[in-house]
Amino acid sequence: MLKRRYGNRSEWKRVLKRQYTQKFLDMDGFKGFATLLHIHKVTEPLFVNYEEKRVCIVDDGYMWLQHFPSNEHYSLTTMFDANGEVVQWYIDITNENGVEDNLPYTDDLFLDIIVLSTGDVIQKDADELEEALNKGTINQFQYQLAWNEANKINQQIENNDLSLMKQAKTHLELLLKDFGNTYAND
Repeated sequence: MLKRRYGNRSEWKRVLKRQYTQKFLDMDGFKGFATLLHIHKVTEPLFVNYEEKRVCIVDDGYMWLQHFPSNEHYSLTTMFDANGEVVQWYIDITNENGVEDNLPYTDDLFLDIIVLSTGDVIQKDADELEEALNKGTINQFQYQLAWNEANKINQQIENNDLSLMKQAKTHLELLLKDFGNTYAND
């Protein structure tokens, strides 16, 4: 069974105070949902380690902008720090992006590509994809779909041609306009 992840990340217990909004966009060559999670208060910061780099991806004031492109097999999450600077872009390779109960979601196909603000590119979870195929969690078609999509996106990153990465700040500003002065507490 594939992991289904929703844009609002309501299951995230680390986040104590948040704002969330979503919008369907059809502009700048992007068609699909964009969601914004503004993290106001967390129980503790979240750090990840990439080889010798330690990166904070969640803390008070951070924002996660996620794109769910229609008819594509990836989702892009742009993580902004409290100063509005990009920390990283996180690309999930997906079996599908969809909407359920008015919430955008992805069905994760295990492979991930991370682009740090320094430009470093990190490939993740090829071992999980292999294991999913061997255990029958995914079939050969889904396995090949994941690699084909990852290869396509890696080529776009190498050519500086993944347009959503360039549009992230514009879409962030657009979604920030939807926020009022209320917070949703978890």
